[in-house]
Amino acid sequence: MLSAKSNVLKNSDKSKAKLYLCGLAWLSSPAFADNKPLSSPVDYLSILLSLALVIGLVFMLGYLLRRFNVTQTGSAQMKVVGSMALGTRERILVIQVGEEQHMLGVTPQNINHLARLQTNLDTPAPSGESFKLKLGQLMQGQKGKDHD
Repeated sequence: MLSAKSNVLKNSDKSKAKLYLCGLAWLSSPAFADNKPLSSPVDYLSILLSLALVIGLVFMLGYLLRRFNVTQTGSAQMKVVGSMALGTRERILVIQVGEEQHMLGVTPQNINHLARLQTNLDTPAPSGESFKLKLGQLMQGQKGKDHD
């Protein structure tokens, strides 16, 4: 029984050694080329602030994508003209199908047709198109400044 216990300890020591060697190989990568240990609180603070910055950037980009509805796509025949939140999960949408516009009430359980609009709402240019136009204008303005 003692020999079986020593074999288990030897196997666990081998796995710990492999894990330790993998850790050393990772730490010897070019990112850790200087191999100086973290000794001061400033080093730990720098790592913590860098991590917080990256996590904050991810959340900010997620918020912006949700806010400007970048994932929403439309087709030439049917598109969302406008929307308004009524609650946390309830919305009113105005969709355009061909030349007609319809108002819909959307909840998590169902979608209701509220009305057909007699006069169409103005449809804003798609965000990709307006961005393309603004970028073109900016680049033309920059080219004019560079040549002066």
